[in-house]
Amino acid sequence: MIHLYPFLLLSIFLIVLPGPDTAVVTKNTISAGKIGGLKTALGVCCALFLHTAAASLGLSAVIMQSALLFSILKYVGAVYLTYLGVKALYGVMKKGEAPSVETDIRGGGEHTACFKQGFLTDFLNPKVAAFFLTFLPQFVAPGSHSFVPFLLMGAAYTAMTAIWFLFYISFIHYISDFMKRPKTKKWIKGITGTVMIGFGIKLALEKVQS
Repeated sequence: MIHLYPFLLLSIFLIVLPGPDTAVVTKNTISAGKIGGLKTALGVCCALFLHTAAASLGLSAVIMQSALLFSILKYVGAVYLTYLGVKALYGVMKKGEAPSVETDIRGGGEHTACFKQGFLTDFLNPKVAAFFLTFLPQFVAPGSHSFVPFLLMGAAYTAMTAIWFLFYISFIHYISDFMKRPKTKKWIKGITGTVMIGFGIKLALEKVQS
């Protein structure tokens, strides 16, 4: 049995809170347009569902109980977030137009850059694994089998995240004329780059769950 309404209400509140995912989606929506933002959000949602499956199968618990696995995952995630942040700031400081995600996509020959950034930002964050491991059990009745309820709640959480990002990306696209002014674009890219570096440092300082 799932305590559905408390789960939905708390999930909505948590989803709209800005985090690394929001920063990456914002940056890519501005750099690569609405399609770039949607691809980034799709990557985030795929990673969320993988975290759900890992929590359902008990793999997240293994990561949380292993200092080595937790540390490897968190440092790789921290380095990746910091890399994205530094790359964004470097683009702002260049005199010319910075290479955007869209340029990276064309240069690589495949439309995967935005999806990859969204996916890795979420997948390499052990705090997301810890979140699902501690958040989902609160809404399952004691004594119930957790596998199916975890999958259902994870799927619902992922779907709500997708809906939220759809509205968020559409809003950014709606005000794109303002957002894509050169000065505004540089400010936003600078802010999101700094935020991602901050999230990377915060993640690197995260301690293994006891």
